[in-house]
Amino acid sequence: MERTVPAAPLLDGVPRQRGPVAVLGATITRPAPRVRPWRLLPTPTGTPVTFGYTVILALTSLFAEFADSGLLHAVYQDSSTDVAHLVRTPVFVLLASALWVAGGLLSPYALAFVLVLTALERRTGGARAILVFLAGHVLATLATEVPVGLAVLAGHLPDTSLHRLDYGISFGVAASIGALCGLLTPWLRWPLLTLVGCGLVADLIAFEDPMTDWGHLISLGIGTALWPVVRRWHRERRQAPVPAGGTAV
Repeated sequence: MERTVPAAPLLDGVPRQRGPVAVLGATITRPAPRVRPWRLLPTPTGTPVTFGYTVILALTSLFAEFADSGLLHAVYQDSSTDVAHLVRTPVFVLLASALWVAGGLLSPYALAFVLVLTALERRTGGARAILVFLAGHVLATLATEVPVGLAVLAGHLPDTSLHRLDYGISFGVAASIGALCGLLTPWLRWPLLTLVGCGLVADLIAFEDPMTDWGHLISLGIGTALWPVVRRWHRERRQAPVPAGGTAV
């Protein structure tokens, strides 16, 4: 006759303990994981980088809502990553253009920014999440604007093509979505990646803003290309010791 041995209790405050296991045929039920929906949103302590960036975007969106139209247009022009500005002040405009949300705080990209950057920061850390975001923002911008400059030099486009309004967080958000998909389970990864990819292709087919639409697809591809990197970051973060009073991710 088999003897049932009670499972040893887990110690409070000690992260990454092994859960209870079956001993000598005994069946031990694991507690159901707690659902914590508030972790989907940025917090000052849990995801300080995303939280701080969200506050900045909220302030610039409020400025865009209530500022004089002439002043706002001038600020947008100074922040634009068009060819003319990239040649003169590349670092400034690449950073300044990422401080604005095209369409305001109610736009789909604003909501995606909050959810995706929060999830990415919790899995990889704040500095690395922003590095992914900036990689998509910078590389996709250059990939779309440099050909315009070359086409103007070759005489295929007019000089007015060097001056256009190009600002917003959408390239960085698309890259962050692509990178985050690499950290999700397959049943969630592939539907999300397919849904986003099909939406971006549909925008490109509509041909309303092909340059920006190409940038979105390029930045999504940049994010997916970073899967080996973000997966390594995620493993390192999970294996890192948790400081006193901290919470394991």
